[in-house]
Amino acid sequence: MEGRPGRRMPLGEAVASLVDVLQQALPPGSDVAVAWLEGGGREAAGTPGGRAAVAGQAAGLLEGVLDVDGVEAADDRRVALRWDDGAGQSVAIVAQAPAPLEPVARTAWRVLAAGLLSSGVDLGRTRQRAEALEKSERLQQALYEIADLAGSALELGEMLERIHRVVAGLMYAENFYIVLYDDLDDSYRFLYFADRIDPFIADPDYIIRGADNPNSLTLALLRKGEPAQGPSGAVRDQLDVPLDAGHGPDSQDWLGVPMRREERVCGAVVVQSYDRPDSYGTEERALLAFVAQHILTALDRHQAREELERRVEERTQALQQSNRDLQAEIVERQRGERLQRALFRIAELSITSETLERFYAQVHDVVGELLYARNFYIALRSRDGRHLEFPYSIDERDPRRASRRLGAGITEYVLATGAPILADRARIGELEAAGLVRSHGTLAHCWLGVPLYRDDAVVGVIAVQSYSPAIGFTRRDQELLTFVAHHIGIGLTRKQAQDRLVTAHAELEQRVEERTGELARANAELLEQIGERLRAEQRLTHQARHDALTGLPNRQQLLDRLTETITVARGARLASGGTPAPGFAVLFLDLDRFKLVNDSVGHSAGDELLVEAGRRIVAAVRDSDTVARLGGDEFAILVEGVDSLAMAEELSQRILLGLGRPCWIGGREVFPSASLGIAMWQPRYRTGAELLRDADAAMYRAKAAGRDRCAVFDEDMREEALRILDLEADLRRAINGDSFVAHYQPIVRLADGVVIGHEALLRWRHPTRGLLSPGEFIGLGEDSGLIEEVDWLMYAQVIAKLASGGEGYLSVNVSPRHFRSPDFADRLLRLLDTAGADPARLRIEITEVALLDDVPRALHTLSVLRERGVLAQLDDFGTGYSALSYLHRFPVECLKIDQSFVAGLIGPNRHESIAVVRAIQALAGTLGIHTVGEGVETDAQRDALLELGCGYGQGYLLGRPAEQTVDGQVPVSA
Repeated sequence: MEGRPGRRMPLGEAVASLVDVLQQALPPGSDVAVAWLEGGGREAAGTPGGRAAVAGQAAGLLEGVLDVDGVEAADDRRVALRWDDGAGQSVAIVAQAPAPLEPVARTAWRVLAAGLLSSGVDLGRTRQRAEALEKSERLQQALYEIADLAGSALELGEMLERIHRVVAGLMYAENFYIVLYDDLDDSYRFLYFADRIDPFIADPDYIIRGADNPNSLTLALLRKGEPAQGPSGAVRDQLDVPLDAGHGPDSQDWLGVPMRREERVCGAVVVQSYDRPDSYGTEERALLAFVAQHILTALDRHQAREELERRVEERTQALQQSNRDLQAEIVERQRGERLQRALFRIAELSITSETLERFYAQVHDVVGELLYARNFYIALRSRDGRHLEFPYSIDERDPRRASRRLGAGITEYVLATGAPILADRARIGELEAAGLVRSHGTLAHCWLGVPLYRDDAVVGVIAVQSYSPAIGFTRRDQELLTFVAHHIGIGLTRKQAQDRLVTAHAELEQRVEERTGELARANAELLEQIGERLRAEQRLTHQARHDALTGLPNRQQLLDRLTETITVARGARLASGGTPAPGFAVLFLDLDRFKLVNDSVGHSAGDELLVEAGRRIVAAVRDSDTVARLGGDEFAILVEGVDSLAMAEELSQRILLGLGRPCWIGGREVFPSASLGIAMWQPRYRTGAELLRDADAAMYRAKAAGRDRCAVFDEDMREEALRILDLEADLRRAINGDSFVAHYQPIVRLADGVVIGHEALLRWRHPTRGLLSPGEFIGLGEDSGLIEEVDWLMYAQVIAKLASGGEGYLSVNVSPRHFRSPDFADRLLRLLDTAGADPARLRIEITEVALLDDVPRALHTLSVLRERGVLAQLDDFGTGYSALSYLHRFPVECLKIDQSFVAGLIGPNRHESIAVVRAIQALAGTLGIHTVGEGVETDAQRDALLELGCGYGQGYLLGRPAEQTVDGQVPVSA
């Protein structure tokens, strides 16, 4: 075949399968050779060990080098036929008998060959169309998944990982990466990289310059802008790239396709295989190129969503900054108003105070409103200029401050310099070290002093200080205190210059009025800005608490409302001494088959249906009830004042009836329905989320019961949920603690009771419930996905048992979910190799469902295992399809007759079971495989199986499951 090795075309497979039939129509010892054209190349098939001359003549006949008469004339033992269907399909057949054939036999054989070829070609084409349809469906599903991922809120890394899994469902993509390319800068970066051999770790933000990495195969693909495929060496030759050991290991097959945006190459998607040559062909290249553009669309949508979120975040930060600026402006204006009031009071005191002592005390009060002034004093130079007096002093540490001769104190330093000083303890220490000051009294942590002036001469000092490291003063405090000191100086000179003081007071009053007017105008503008900000906040608050599509309250508002309702209900219960008050209920509603609407008529039509559903729900409930959209097609209703469950159920039926009326969506008539769950208020509920959770669980029960109905959450559901939750936690701990064991049940030859093998049965040693069979936890394990880990633990135990020695084979059960995994066979064989176990002693038991779920993959998996010696047994046979039409295609070693038929061999309806078992035995005999009867529990059942030709059995009569296998011969009656 001039195609890709290892791939048998469906048409060729149908034609090749006819060789045996055509040979059987000839005398024994005859050879048959078939040649046909398919997929642009020539295919051939023939009887095992056939003569090369016969195959060569079939090829020459097909290619037109020979004709039919010439072939038959060369040897009267040969029969030739060339068949064309008129649609471009040609087939040539040459058969050679051990002796010359009669004309009648020749004619009959040609008629038979032509008829079989016509049927085979029709069958092959039907299979081709079926495969094409299946591939189209897989591609469509993959594109739907990529589109859904693009619109999801997933992080970029997780989104790309899921896209990788989607691509892996279409082709071999264990080694896969995505790069983005800047053709203007000739640089690229790895957005995603997954490889089982290459240890390279991709950094999506790291930019690789083309000049720094000229020998990159990926860069050459991006620059050329055309797909490339083949082994790494061939692709390098194709793209003219020299070998560079720094670019990771070579692959057996490499496929890269560029991503384009408006005819510009902006990236590429690459898959590669290290151990599978010819993994990719023209079909995979076209498929990957098609998927790559959808991946680019997904990346663009994700980038657009991130850009929108960034702009929203920037706008939010700008609003927050504006709010902070506004608050700072308000604080500054309030501070200005306080300062204005303080200045006015000081100006007033300088006129109204009766004595200087009273004036000092009142000034201290004013300063205390503006800054920290718990330790405050006023110092004045004496009339003779030799002493320092303290007419006013309030201090926590030095309650009395006596007059002293002028010296080197820090107060005298301010008097001498005429400049204010703001000093902390370190600054005071520097002044003392320089010999400029000497401390008096308790040393302060922070000291602020400003000079007092009279007629431009320094006559005193006003000072404040702090003894705590937590309290300090600033330059603003210094400016403020300097200004206050100026007004105190004015008070001291008022007796000498009363007229000047009155004039100054009038001028000050005028300035105060002007400043007050300015502040009033500024306050009016500020109030207008505050009003505008409040209105903006109200709009943002409404958007944050309502659904953008339907306008209904969202989940957060519903939870807030539930919190309030629960608080009121608890308060009413406490106030009434525990007497039940009118309660409330939460209804959780989910539209049935909503995804079908989105997939068939589009998401915009789905949005119309959601809006219409919201209107109908609101119309069906009371005005006091709260209807919220939780997201997707989920709604919740808070129903208050519910006296009984019957009232909640009546309201639920009214809602379902209102929803069920037909409506026109997207130009089509739609009959919506919903499943609804009810959770009644109970004192045990602490939060609204708990009520929603239980209503959601009830909704799923309604959906499981057939949809378009309601269900009530009860204690049985709660206990079941808790039980499942506990059991799942136990199951996770059991996986980590290796609490699963294999019990082995013997498989016995019925004729003499010899044990030929054992079936490994899974058991769980539960710490409190004892030994559990799979039926008690298998469903939970499949729902949570944990059963795969459990099964692989089981396989490891059985293979370790094989490696330890013994006789006979061991079989393990493989679920359809495991069997569908593309790496199941490789992983199982690696376990055998690692343990050093004999593969020929291992059997896998699979069901008919696992075979028919994905026929090509099942054939591949079984063939790989059989090549290494691992055989397959078909379990529970008779309960599924059980047809020769598919069974003969699979390499199955044994059929295990289902125990329901074995049990029916004895009893009033035994004739039906006997007929079924006899048919199974006939089918097995035709296929050349043996059978095992399951569930043998009585001597009568064993004897019936022997009589029907079943050679092997398994059941409690023959041996119960145990942790240790029993090798050798066992009595049949054991």
